[in-house]
Amino acid sequence: MKIKSQQDWWAGLMFVALGLFFIVFALGTPEFINNIVGTKLIGGYQMGSSVRMGPAYFPVVLGGLLTLLGALVLFDSIVEEGSEIAKFHLRPVLFLGLSSLAFAYLLKPLGLMLASVALVFISAYGGHEFKWKEVAIMAVLLVIVSVLVFVKALSLPFPICPAFIEVCPIR
Repeated sequence: MKIKSQQDWWAGLMFVALGLFFIVFALGTPEFINNIVGTKLIGGYQMGSSVRMGPAYFPVVLGGLLTLLGALVLFDSIVEEGSEIAKFHLRPVLFLGLSSLAFAYLLKPLGLMLASVALVFISAYGGHEFKWKEVAIMAVLLVIVSVLVFVKALSLPFPICPAFIEVCPIR
């Protein structure tokens, strides 16, 4: 066995370790480990079923999916030749973080529509290519989908319009 992509190998190993970590902490340590140590190391939570989920259900399912993804990345690191490690760019990371913070702080005073527009424009500015027309179309689509999904379908109490606008056309 020869590792052809070191970067994928370590990423896959990290995914598998994180996935197993969440599974073990959600379910508790296995019985054979408890017998070796002599005490129960991690208590764990009830799993429940898909109809009546317990507190361990969500972390176990996500941990299992992360472990599966890690196994696929590990396999891929052995099969495919890796590419050069790309140069780290700070600008996208900075603007994605700023857009998330802006959305969080602007949601209550400006409403879902304007906070979503700010999110799209700030995050798009972090990319290597910024076109006003494309970003504006994406912002409008995100606003429409967000209002339909979160406010209409899920009935979440997000303010849609800014607080200073008395009559909001969308209710």
